[in-house]
Amino acid sequence: MGFTETQPGLFLGFSTHHSSSSSNSIQSVPLQLLDQKEEQIRVENGDDHDEDENFNLLGHSICLKRQRDVSGFTPNPSKCLAVEPMGLEARRAAVRSWGNQPLSSADPEVHEIMEKERHRQFKGIELVASENFVCRAVKEALGSHLTNKYSEGMPGARYYTGNQHIDQIELLCYERALGAFSLDPEKWGVNVQPYSCTSANFAVYTGLLLPNDRIMGLDSPSGGHMSHGYYIPGGKKVSAASIFFDSFPYKVNPQTGYIDYDKLEERAVDYRPKILICGGSSYPREWDYARFRHIADKCGAVLMCDMAHISGLVAAKECASPFDYCDIVTSTTHKSLRGPRGGIIFYRKGTKLRKQGVHHSNVDGSNHYDFEEKINFAVFPSLQGGPHNNYIAALAIALKQVATPEYKAYMQQVKRNAQALANALLRRKCRLVTGGTDNHLLLWDLTALGLTGRNYEKVCEMCDITLNKTAIFGDNGALSPGGVRIGTPAMTTRGCVEADFETMAEFLLRAAQITVNVQREYGKLQKDFIKGLQNNKDIVDLQNRVETFASQFAMPGCDI
Repeated sequence: MGFTETQPGLFLGFSTHHSSSSSNSIQSVPLQLLDQKEEQIRVENGDDHDEDENFNLLGHSICLKRQRDVSGFTPNPSKCLAVEPMGLEARRAAVRSWGNQPLSSADPEVHEIMEKERHRQFKGIELVASENFVCRAVKEALGSHLTNKYSEGMPGARYYTGNQHIDQIELLCYERALGAFSLDPEKWGVNVQPYSCTSANFAVYTGLLLPNDRIMGLDSPSGGHMSHGYYIPGGKKVSAASIFFDSFPYKVNPQTGYIDYDKLEERAVDYRPKILICGGSSYPREWDYARFRHIADKCGAVLMCDMAHISGLVAAKECASPFDYCDIVTSTTHKSLRGPRGGIIFYRKGTKLRKQGVHHSNVDGSNHYDFEEKINFAVFPSLQGGPHNNYIAALAIALKQVATPEYKAYMQQVKRNAQALANALLRRKCRLVTGGTDNHLLLWDLTALGLTGRNYEKVCEMCDITLNKTAIFGDNGALSPGGVRIGTPAMTTRGCVEADFETMAEFLLRAAQITVNVQREYGKLQKDFIKGLQNNKDIVDLQNRVETFASQFAMPGCDI
């Protein structure tokens, strides 16, 4: 769509981009909203006269006939709007010329920014544990015509017609989701509509709880996620989980960094949450699901696992599975699972395996799980509108790949790379929380170097290394996180192996040395520290080394 100034007033033209040799080339059709012809108004002896106003709209010659009263406007129902018809093909062409432009032509500004982001991803080292690169097929589904369809409701019970093919896609996604995690469809159900894992978690709470009911999850500074409930120092409620429900955390042992299961059990029995949550966003070790099950049964809670970070490892059977013990399992779909951005909820169905807590037993005394209807209703209509059909199709594609031997080999490499990176940092006298990792991520405690996660993260970003600051248990994470979280899935997706992560460890340590030097000269305060990063030759040198290294590895689904 282009704007052309040909005469006074507002002029809007639809233009096509066909080559001049094309027989179907369409000329621009002007849209003239205001015509500059002089308005003819005559009032004689207090009498009103009809007035004809002529102007053009989308190439139409329009004559608007109306009466004008000096004291006010009085519509005349006998008068009508006369429109000179525009040719059918011309109208079709006008719509096509606007609707079929490529992004580079339709919006060069957005296209240019997107290209910059594509090159940033390609030339940098991506170590954010919650990020990954999707395959070309997933990208194609996300950018497809499926985004056009409204599909509120569940397959077979939509609020709109025309969903027969959308139903097929969603049902196929169900089947593949259960298959990816080796789940019996008679014992497990799944909802693939949540927009994120945070949305999925809140849907579980909404479906199973009443406002101010109790939930209990890992404390955020201990590696938990804010969607499990979190209060910052001073008592301010950060997440909706804490605003609408009463949350109380359990924590890791401050000396070891491992979850303190004895204290967890003691707190849970006293607090008696209705939902006990295992899983976190920054915990580098395995979860003892059997112990969680014991504690949940003891305090009468539903046991829920948020496996957002490790779902890929669970699917590949490269870590313990929460499905053996938990009642409900949620996850994102874009991290180690390497699918599109969204959330997913698995829930038990059929006959109960054990006596459920008194808080969750059915009124009618049924011996069957009642999660399905409650959770599905919470997702829609309680919390969300129509699902994103392009996302569901993309997830189905990713889940098909998850069930392959190649994906298992990929997950094994993710773990080997995490071990290699951890060992490389440990050999360089770096302090890691828990001393290492069992999965795809590790936590580097920077306090031993006198650094803050915020300052170190900024230096890395300027060197084209992306990771994220994180709280380390015991520090004031809300104000000054003491560490960083580092993950290996994204660079493993780009083809990196153990030796490459050894090189990345050198880059990370060099960034730490630069941070120490800048802090020593300019101080730790952010405004002072930032001054020391401007025109810093050490940063420029490391950035060049990082870009040369990263550019060796292809980025899936992108041609650069």
